[in-house]
Amino acid sequence: MLDLGTRIAAPFCAGILGEQGAEVIKIEDPIGGDGTRTNGPFTTDDDGNHYSLYWSVEGRGRKSVTINLRSSEGQKLFRRLASVSDVVCENFRPGTLERWNIDPSRLDPKLVTARISLYGQLGPKSLISGFDHNAVAFAGLTHLTGHGDQPPTRPGLSVSDYLTGVFAAQAVTSLLYERDARGTGTGGVVDAYLYGSVLRIMEWTIAAYDRLGSVRQRTGNRSDNAAPLDNFQSRDGRFVCIVAVRQAVFERLCDAMGRPELLDDGRFTTPKARRRNRDVVNQAVAEWASGLDAAAIEERCGSHGVPASVVYDVADMIADDHVSARGDVCTVDDPVIGPVRQQAPYPRFDGDSPPVPGGAPRLGEHTDEVLSNLLGLSGAEIAALRKRNVI
Repeated sequence: MLDLGTRIAAPFCAGILGEQGAEVIKIEDPIGGDGTRTNGPFTTDDDGNHYSLYWSVEGRGRKSVTINLRSSEGQKLFRRLASVSDVVCENFRPGTLERWNIDPSRLDPKLVTARISLYGQLGPKSLISGFDHNAVAFAGLTHLTGHGDQPPTRPGLSVSDYLTGVFAAQAVTSLLYERDARGTGTGGVVDAYLYGSVLRIMEWTIAAYDRLGSVRQRTGNRSDNAAPLDNFQSRDGRFVCIVAVRQAVFERLCDAMGRPELLDDGRFTTPKARRRNRDVVNQAVAEWASGLDAAAIEERCGSHGVPASVVYDVADMIADDHVSARGDVCTVDDPVIGPVRQQAPYPRFDGDSPPVPGGAPRLGEHTDEVLSNLLGLSGAEIAALRKRNVI
């Protein structure tokens, strides 16, 4: 497949497919390449040059070919590569591929093309540019993130970029199945837009507005619909997420806390009662948690069948025995900085750990190899293209 994307969403879509077996060829502009190459945080290589750890993770598992898609020769070269490919993935502003004469209408109809944008390929806002921040705001997630008495907060990760990449990858495989397994011979276009992926996971938000007229609001770490549920602070200053909203689980939590009398309190006897008195029941759990270290809370809850998890940072995650046993962190051999630990490919098949991806390529590292092997260009032809700034 050909990865035309830059930054996050489209390259992540390609990366997922690559980790599941696709050969991914990344097409980059000869000057600068993917913008992720300039995103921090940075480390330094052996020569003291800055190197993006962001790129090291998101650029892995693919080959880099440089083509100037703004030139007619570059466009012709891309169309040749597309003719021997199955998938194209891009996230330029709608209309860009059309201006470059490489949109799906000009490519082989067998191709599956994933087109990722902020607002979609059509519609009143389709030509407006923007980023993940804009998508999560427009889709309503920012409005729901944070505490009710404070301003809305952006989620800590680029949720819409990554989520859209996942949805797009799934849709690509569906169209490939339609083309190959059912023998249609034609691919199709996936119109994946950033805000749409977030909107799709907004649970009951729209239905409640439609039938009840209610506008969902921020609730912080708690819930308006169930209790006890929160990130409770421990004696050693950490936080433990405890979820004990089901009746049987709440009864086990009362046992773990040594507070059986709570079960006879009319404010807590049923899930509905606890929902009405959620602040009171959450406070009771908070007081208990404040007297124990986080590890002790987690152990006590676990031994009583109560879901509880210490809120981890990355250092905790890396050190966790379960993460190690599952192989959730792998060591990638980056061609610039050498071995670096990163999150492993996900998910896995039949419980087997997937192969470790190759390191993120240097800009244009595979240009000669790909043009020679896939298109049969000679060394002289490749040199001439490079001289004319096509590659």
